[in-house]
Amino acid sequence: MVTRTRFDDSDCPVARSVDAIGDWWSLLIVRDAFDGSRRFGEFQRGLGVAKNILTARLRALVAGGVLASVPASDGSAYREYVLTPKGEALFPVIVALRQWGEAHFFAPGEEHSQLVDRRDGHRLRALEVQSADGRPLRPDDTTVHKVTTR
Repeated sequence: MVTRTRFDDSDCPVARSVDAIGDWWSLLIVRDAFDGSRRFGEFQRGLGVAKNILTARLRALVAGGVLASVPASDGSAYREYVLTPKGEALFPVIVALRQWGEAHFFAPGEEHSQLVDRRDGHRLRALEVQSADGRPLRPDDTTVHKVTTR
């Protein structure tokens, strides 16, 4: 059996983030939670993922503080999964992946889903990385510095 490499003690925030999310199923579960899915069956139907895989990913997302398992909102015996503040903080990541996918994986005119502002129905402006003073930044404009804490 192959052992999964862990990055939870890495000094790189990207590595720790990837370690916390785990895989594509987890990101798709988070996407579906943003789209309103709350129950196991909703996630399973929407994703078409095997129940054992979904169970493991939901448990990991709950253990990692991305989702919380709460009593069903209708008072039934079921449980629901809701985004925690930590999970909601993934919204820009999901939007960035969506916008990157729209730009690079669809032919002109090809049908696809689109995220729009609920208030006015308009597409979202493309996300942009900016400096502290608001300048748009490209990869060449940045560098990584190690931070030490006391």
